[in-house]
Amino acid sequence: MSMATRTDTRSSAPHVADSHDLIRVHGARVNNLKDIGIEIPKRRLTVFTGVSGSGKSSLVFDTIAAESQRMINETYSAFVQGFMPTPARPEVDVLEGLTTAITVDQQRMGADPRSTVGTATDANALLRILFSRLGDPHIGPPGAYAFNVPSVRASGAITVERGAKKAVKATYTRTGGMCTRCEGRGTVSDIDPTQLYDDSKSIAEGAFTIPGWKSDSWWTVRLYAESGFLDPNKPIREFTEKEMRDFLHREPTKVKIEGVNLTYEGLIPKIQKSFLSKDREAMQPHIRAFVDRAVTFTTCPECDGTRLSEAARSSRIKGANIADLCAMQISDLAAWVGGLNEPSVAPLLAALRQILDSFVEIGLGYLSLDRPSGTLSGGEAQRTKMIRHLGSSLTDVTYVFDEPSAGLHPHDIQRMNNLLLRLRDKGNTVLVVEHKPEVIAIADHVVDLGPGAGTAGGTVCFEGTVEGLRAGGTLTGRHLDDRATLKETVRTPTGTLEIRGATAHNLRDVDVDIPLGVLTVVTGVAGSGKSSLVHGSIPTDAGVVSIDQGAIRGSRRSNPATYTGLLDPIRKAFAKANGVKPALFSANSQGACPGCNGVGVVYTDLAMMAGVATTCEECEGKRFQASVLEYRLGGRDISEVLAMSVAEAKEFFGTGEAHTPAAHAVLGRLADVGLGYLGLGQPLTTLSGGERQRLKLATHMAEKGGVYILDEPTTGLHLADVEQLLGLLDRLVDSGKSVIVVEHHQAVMAHADWIIDLGPGAGHDGGRIVFEGTPADLVAARSTLTGEHLAAYVGA
Repeated sequence: MSMATRTDTRSSAPHVADSHDLIRVHGARVNNLKDIGIEIPKRRLTVFTGVSGSGKSSLVFDTIAAESQRMINETYSAFVQGFMPTPARPEVDVLEGLTTAITVDQQRMGADPRSTVGTATDANALLRILFSRLGDPHIGPPGAYAFNVPSVRASGAITVERGAKKAVKATYTRTGGMCTRCEGRGTVSDIDPTQLYDDSKSIAEGAFTIPGWKSDSWWTVRLYAESGFLDPNKPIREFTEKEMRDFLHREPTKVKIEGVNLTYEGLIPKIQKSFLSKDREAMQPHIRAFVDRAVTFTTCPECDGTRLSEAARSSRIKGANIADLCAMQISDLAAWVGGLNEPSVAPLLAALRQILDSFVEIGLGYLSLDRPSGTLSGGEAQRTKMIRHLGSSLTDVTYVFDEPSAGLHPHDIQRMNNLLLRLRDKGNTVLVVEHKPEVIAIADHVVDLGPGAGTAGGTVCFEGTVEGLRAGGTLTGRHLDDRATLKETVRTPTGTLEIRGATAHNLRDVDVDIPLGVLTVVTGVAGSGKSSLVHGSIPTDAGVVSIDQGAIRGSRRSNPATYTGLLDPIRKAFAKANGVKPALFSANSQGACPGCNGVGVVYTDLAMMAGVATTCEECEGKRFQASVLEYRLGGRDISEVLAMSVAEAKEFFGTGEAHTPAAHAVLGRLADVGLGYLGLGQPLTTLSGGERQRLKLATHMAEKGGVYILDEPTTGLHLADVEQLLGLLDRLVDSGKSVIVVEHHQAVMAHADWIIDLGPGAGHDGGRIVFEGTPADLVAARSTLTGEHLAAYVGA
């Protein structure tokens, strides 16, 4: 066999195809971007930095990644596009050189009760196939091992329309793995009826104490009162046994009320469907408080919390069933799968090993596959999404990351850096929005946005290398080498909060005294048990105000004024000054413009084409009826007040005719957390992650409580903003509060009065207290990973 000789005829001139090595953005105006233009090198690692709210996410996610995704969607047929989201084209003049963008953001994973780490990745699906092939006894196809699939049996006649129609008797069965008692949730709920109604009253007298169930409510109260099953004028405690059964437990029954066909259902199943089918974290605070009061959740006694049917639990491989494997720490499960040698399923085992090894490599080996996905932190969720990309053979792809260092101990950041560099070295473009100096340091190219936040940002302050950024004189450049110093003196505790025998998740019978009246930082590597100790073990009756990383949920109608409760005193002040009802000054109520229903813009749905939003002609985007805008307070109408920034509004409501102490207090808290530039009426959907975190902090500062727990408050904060946060924490402590912070940022550790370090590792290698004491003692001892990194940070 002869090989053809190859003559290298390539010229020394570069090929025209090699000239497209830049992503060019010109005239970007999304959110607060001010007509900016930049050129981003391909197949390099570019870090975007700047203060929170400076426009980083608007440029990277809402412009570059959004346009890439939109253009990919346009390659599908109109039929397929009809089933896909239809984003509008970003406001930008020119976008050239785009490649396929894969976005890995910090959005929390779906917190559905049946969503776990295993179902959110491909690991559970592969395990189910493995058991359907090797499990003994064999109970059915992969669905027989799935806790999301119920068993179904049906029989009857079906009509087959082929030639002459004929009825055929058919039976249908599907074997699922769902536990019938808990329906795949792992927990069962018991409802306390005394929290649903006042039994001394009748239904007509307003006996219901359920949020939203008003005495004149057609779909709830009137349905019970006029169903014919109950006497609406009799106190509930005087109901007969049959009436009580119909009231609480009756199966869905069709009834006709005033000529309308409705379905009557017992109170207990109705509450279960309307409240308990939703994720608790997604509920409004008053609904969540009601559920916590009325409902107790206990482990399902039938499946022992495994979510699986008895048949699914009976099938085993090497003595272990699928529930045992899902409960294992992933690093242990990877070793178990590695020990299987079954040639008949070799490709399946190889794929499963790759996924599990990726978990370990990315620093999530301490998780288990049955961990509910809603309990993952933002950083853990982001790294879980990364898993499917680690072994990908794709090249020339644009990977977009949103603060991949979030939730990572300094020890773990180096591992994350290596993964980012590995993606780049495979020939991909890596775009990273980041604040941590350790991540900025590995960048090939840096884009610094600013100079300020909100309307003061949106311009490119610097483009170039890391060394150039240091010498460039921008806010980021000046703070890049900032290092906090250890306190010379620490505060003296006023008492202690005792935790005894804590065993939540991976904690190993931990006893610890958390000092009160001081700033305490709980730290340790990711997965060491920090959140389990602070959120899962501190007694809730200790006057605790907990501010976690949960996402702020809100539509484009929501804004800082509505979220913080600021709009209530503003509406009342307007109503009092003008002698009218407060509801007129709500764009979601009586004062809304009828043309746009108070949104300010009119949305036109164009099916699979991008929808079009145009400013409402009737109110000119002001959201209110013209008659409402005639009412004034301090010379301003309600739309002008909502257009103010927090700083302007604080001055406006502080003195003069518009003096409103309740509004001024809320605005003061917003200014304290560094949100003075934020517009009162700015939609929550346009806020950055750091802005949302601080908005939540400002809201919780109003709550009564002696102990504040903050979960990684530096997430999304620029180096310059961390200093302001430390000042806020100091003010909280000096006002008599006890502040407990779960944090990895060395500046916060150095500023603490007391440090509790968990470890030494993650998962079952953690869960122990490895250090308690002052930051100075931790640095001097250097006995833990945290101690070593903190010593290096402060230059000790």
